[in-house]
Amino acid sequence: MNNFSEVQKFRQWWLWVLLAGVLVVPVTLAFYHNGFKYSPDVMNEILIGAIVPLVIMILFYIMQLRTKIDEKGIYYRFFPIHFQVLVISWDEVTKAYVRQYSPILDYGGWGIRYGLGGKGKAYNVSGNMGLQLELNTGKKILIGSQQPNELNELLDQLVKAKIIKAEVRKPV
Repeated sequence: MNNFSEVQKFRQWWLWVLLAGVLVVPVTLAFYHNGFKYSPDVMNEILIGAIVPLVIMILFYIMQLRTKIDEKGIYYRFFPIHFQVLVISWDEVTKAYVRQYSPILDYGGWGIRYGLGGKGKAYNVSGNMGLQLELNTGKKILIGSQQPNELNELLDQLVKAKIIKAEVRKPV
């Protein structure tokens, strides 16, 4: 039985351009400090204005969504938000299928998001494909993936091995 494992990171070029753009203004002002003769209070504000976006950039750089799926269940962790791995056993799942979704329209973007209209919770980093889980509690969880074909293959294997008792839909 094969396992599925994936690590996704925020590496979209447009995100880094946006974050770098926010950092440019305070850094530019700080470099021109001598020419403009800022007071110490203003200089402190400029430095804080540079540190905050820099910390956010570092956070986005280290942030990652780790997913592992095996015959026991689904393990996922959005580091550094989750301090430990979250686990969903196959016994808790009523439906599992790979689907295409709209990150912005369905969930308001990427990250840990809550969808409107009963769409449930999403954990995603990039792209528009993911593993949709419907639990016996009524909750819905979508875990984004850059490997939808591999996910489908593993779901097929788990169904054939009679490990998954949940309904597994095929992508259209």
